[in-house]
Amino acid sequence: MNQAAQAARAAVSGREHWTDKKGVKLFLWEKPQASGGPRRGTVLFVHGSSMASQPTFDLKVPGRPDSSVMDWFAARGFDTWCIDHEGYGRSDKSRPINCDISNGADDLAAGTDYILKTTGANKLLVYGISSGALRAALLAQRHPERVARLALDAFVWTGEGSPTLAERKKKLPEFQSKNRRPIDRAFVHSIFERDHPGTADKATIDAFAEAIVALDDSVPTGTYVDMCSRLPIVDPAKIAVPTIVMRGQWDGIAGVDDLVEFFKRLPNPDKQFTVMAGISHASFQQKNYLLAYHILHSFFSQPEPLYRG
Repeated sequence: MNQAAQAARAAVSGREHWTDKKGVKLFLWEKPQASGGPRRGTVLFVHGSSMASQPTFDLKVPGRPDSSVMDWFAARGFDTWCIDHEGYGRSDKSRPINCDISNGADDLAAGTDYILKTTGANKLLVYGISSGALRAALLAQRHPERVARLALDAFVWTGEGSPTLAERKKKLPEFQSKNRRPIDRAFVHSIFERDHPGTADKATIDAFAEAIVALDDSVPTGTYVDMCSRLPIVDPAKIAVPTIVMRGQWDGIAGVDDLVEFFKRLPNPDKQFTVMAGISHASFQQKNYLLAYHILHSFFSQPEPLYRG
């Protein structure tokens, strides 16, 4: 194994941070860039509806190299961060609210303010997955001055053509009736069975499920309610930052036509749309996770255009 490969596989020591959102304590986790080499940027990873940030972005799976996307990017010169939204993981769960997508964007506003002040970065590279992509997009809409590049994975705009949301809407009254919904290992396994079974291996799913339930036995309902009854939540015409839309080939959360229409309305010509072969939902836990890493790394590290016309 060459030196670069060894560095990519080396675990990076993490640091916990805390910030405040109007009295709500929010947990942040940092994996700083590996020593040596130029600094490539500061990445913020934004989690989805049913799990906290560390299981999603700093997962360890025996025998599966580079399962932590934070370690992988840190080894390549990026300072990496993730945040537990209110109601998830180690962040505050005390308020009697369902923690909807707008509230999640408020979390990101507080979190990005803290990260920018702590690191001295001018702007952040922001990646969000599923409802985390909606939160990240809303952050970029509200605070474009904080976002250098935006990656939206497993994103949904209007919900048109989404088999996952069509099924989820059948339980909308239940989600609207309470602020939290239970999760367990079986639920996590169902995420990988609903679209195209076989896109993730059992050892990874098991490790992912264990990491999730170690932090939460229930999660807020707000993102489910929003995605079933309040779409569209973001306006592509108001997202002015460079953006990539990443869609797994088998992902049931958003129809391709829905995403293409969103993509067409993005005003910045520095934009990309990519379909990830063999991937369903939860890109970083798929068998083809290194494909997702490569696509994201390419977008986050590409040079700025010298000529814009």
